[in-house]
Amino acid sequence: MDHASPALRAALERGEPAHFFGELTLEDSTEAARLAQRLGRPRLAVLWAKSEPLTQAAALLRLGEPERALVVLQPLPDTARPSALRARARWQLADSQAEATTQHALTLARQEGDVGAVIAAATLRGEQLLPQPHAALRALAEGLKVTEATGVPSDAHLLAVLAHAQLRLGGAKGLRMAEKALDHSSPRSPARVLALLALERTAEAMREAADGELATVWWREFGSGEPRAMPEQSAGRETGQ
Repeated sequence: MDHASPALRAALERGEPAHFFGELTLEDSTEAARLAQRLGRPRLAVLWAKSEPLTQAAALLRLGEPERALVVLQPLPDTARPSALRARARWQLADSQAEATTQHALTLARQEGDVGAVIAAATLRGEQLLPQPHAALRALAEGLKVTEATGVPSDAHLLAVLAHAQLRLGGAKGLRMAEKALDHSSPRSPARVLALLALERTAEAMREAADGELATVWWREFGSGEPRAMPEQSAGRETGQ
């Protein structure tokens, strides 16, 4: 099986069950796990990522299984990427140390110059600070600056959280950001679910979440201060536009 083969991608997108894929070699299963995670098939990613603890932990977090994720991460060093995943796991558990763990992950990511880890930790910090939208915006700004400085593509999850923070402050800016997040998001991803919720397309968001096997913990912090669409957008949805 070649890397990210069209056949593998197509089967994952069709939603084929695990037995459809048969026995995979170690090399094939590693690549398949990464692709399954990107395409919103976290249960398959967990199954296939036996030699890829970061991928396996990330998939377990999609499923809302933070305790298992922490077990997988336990042998890994205290470096940026494992720490960012540990912080997300602590946050899902509503652990009192979650915010401190997130700050620690962010510090490590800065020290290591790990762009992906900076974005992940800044996004999580923004979620934690959503009740204080201005503080959330400041936290998320670090992730935005990193993407701009390095030229990496905009992170859809960060943009979706940013949209929710902006919407809590009022105005149309948050709606535009939610549309941008939606455009950048992958099907069945947390980013897509949050972007759709920001746009008040709740039924679509829940379908994406169900298709992506996402646990409700991914939108737990987005229930209070729920964003409101502009009047013209609400009217457009009512007429099917």
